[in-house]
Amino acid sequence: MTTRFRYRAANPEGDVLEGNLSSASRSAALEDLHRRSLVPIELEEDPAARTKASRGSMNRAEAMKLWTRSMATMLAAGINLERALSFSGAQARSPEVAGAVSEIRADVHRGITLAAAMRKHARLFGPMHIALVSAGEETGSLAPVMDRLAAHLEEEAELRGKLRSALMYPAIMAFVTMLGLVVMVLFVIPRLAQMLNEAGGTLPLSTRVLIGVSTFIATWWPMLVGLAVLAVWEFRRWTKTPGNRVRWHSVRLRIPVLGEMEREFGAARFTRTLALLLSNGTPILSALRIARSSVSNESLAAAIERATTGVSEGRRMSAELAGVLPPAALQLLSVGEETGKLGELSLRAAESYETDLARRLRVSIGLIEPALIVIFGGIVGFVAIAMLQAIYSINGRLG
Repeated sequence: MTTRFRYRAANPEGDVLEGNLSSASRSAALEDLHRRSLVPIELEEDPAARTKASRGSMNRAEAMKLWTRSMATMLAAGINLERALSFSGAQARSPEVAGAVSEIRADVHRGITLAAAMRKHARLFGPMHIALVSAGEETGSLAPVMDRLAAHLEEEAELRGKLRSALMYPAIMAFVTMLGLVVMVLFVIPRLAQMLNEAGGTLPLSTRVLIGVSTFIATWWPMLVGLAVLAVWEFRRWTKTPGNRVRWHSVRLRIPVLGEMEREFGAARFTRTLALLLSNGTPILSALRIARSSVSNESLAAAIERATTGVSEGRRMSAELAGVLPPAALQLLSVGEETGKLGELSLRAAESYETDLARRLRVSIGLIEPALIVIFGGIVGFVAIAMLQAIYSINGRLG
């Protein structure tokens, strides 16, 4: 069985060609392009439903990942920097990326270095991009640096994808559970309550509690929704203050299971970014500051900032990061400091974090499903018991 692929590739003259080919697999398609003396820039399955509009709406992170890989491929093939920028900019999936790359190409043509040109677009190209490109230009190894940067972005995207995929099923389960509760409270219970009230008599306590809760929610739900929206708005306003945001992120880290996963996710991103920067010759203080920006949790980022200050004062990095990383990772970093292999051992720490995070996700997802079933089952059971008690009570009076 063959799959149809759509490709963009550069020929030996530097021209970009587009086309389709059918191959048994992605690797076979790549071999086919190499046999034709073509350097692949992009290669993907050719789904009929995909349109230019959908490609144009690609998010910034995905577009940057593809652009970096495209640049790495063309530079490795020997295409000069200016032409590689021209090709990659023309094929960018995001108007924002395409516009920035076009301006960068113009700056490079005027003799400005790539890193300096990228620095003008710091909102798009973060500190890590700029630092690594600068190191690559200084050492004459821009192609391998871009390749490592592309691999780093792909690994980060894979980690985020795993996290999103793992949380999708529990989110759907929780939504279905809430929808079921809403239907019961607003439609099922009021009708049963009307029937029981028409029968007269005193209802059991459990039935009165159930009907009271249902009546309260059905009567006051607009106000309850309004209060919930107001609370969310006020909370978001409160967390816009840096100090409050750090406090909230610190609380998040103490939430059972979820806090542990957030800590591991942040530590994995930090150590992997640190490893990439150190392996490419970035000074340790600059590497720490740049790696700090890859951590989204403000509490962890603040701890890394304090550790960076300690390192600048001459203290060991492994000791200063004690509040951020667990003992096993700190031991790896300590050995790296002693042996001069800090970049390599930081990467091992990152891989260990990612393995632990994947395992924790599997275990957590396995527990969430039965927990939701137990919660919903308990509520349904309470409703059933309350209704049955009322029915038996009425039957007893009639008998």
